[in-house]
Amino acid sequence: PEKCVNPYAGLVDCLRATWMSGKTRPKEFRVTQLEALCHFMEERQADIQHALCEDLHKPCFETELTEILMVRNELANALNNLSCWMKDEKVNKNLMTQLDCAFIQKDPYGVVLVIGAFNFPIQLTLLPLVGAIAAGNCVILKPSEVSSCTERLLAEALPCYLDPVSSSTASFILLKNQNEAEGKIIMTAAAKHVTPLTLELGGKSPCYVDKCCNFQNAANRIVWGKFLNAGQTCIAPDYVICTLKMTCGT
Repeated sequence: PEKCVNPYAGLVDCLRATWMSGKTRPKEFRVTQLEALCHFMEERQADIQHALCEDLHKPCFETELTEILMVRNELANALNNLSCWMKDEKVNKNLMTQLDCAFIQKDPYGVVLVIGAFNFPIQLTLLPLVGAIAAGNCVILKPSEVSSCTERLLAEALPCYLDPVSSSTASFILLKNQNEAEGKIIMTAAAKHVTPLTLELGGKSPCYVDKCCNFQNAANRIVWGKFLNAGQTCIAPDYVICTLKMTCGT
């Protein structure tokens, strides 16, 4: 039978070569890319709001709160702390290393694959991108095809701001609302190549309501958390834990 050809092999090889060249390691390059991403978030804010309205019918205020501000805060944090993160970390010496200079050097993995989720297509795609760039990696960014307008915006606009070769991944960071079965499949595939992996797996989210709390405030906040993003949030409240007396309204 004809051998199946991986259409992405050339892209990954190109990114690995870029990373091996050392282009993404200097602090200056990382800062330049992070600042370019800041410009994207500022200049394309209206486009982001429109895309999320088309994909998820998300109001502008909710987009600002749950998507745009999250990415901007992450960018500010990375830019403010990058120098500290890049410094070698001194460690205590033991009997065998008394004559040595002992430290931990922070090195990037190399090429990082980020798979975004449909329910927060900006936040869950760009937050890991910020971390990967700050760490000096190359990145392959895979937005969710379910949120097609946002996917198209990222595909068309981001290359105008970021380096189109070196801002695109060898470790795999898979951020996606996955169930347990999907997570097992992905972990199995990653294990074959001994690839570091991070999965975001949604679970059940109970709310504990204590008898001493303000019931109206608790009810308002639980309802807000449940209906935020049209309920498409992996940590949305699923059920309430309380005493039997509280269920009777006493």
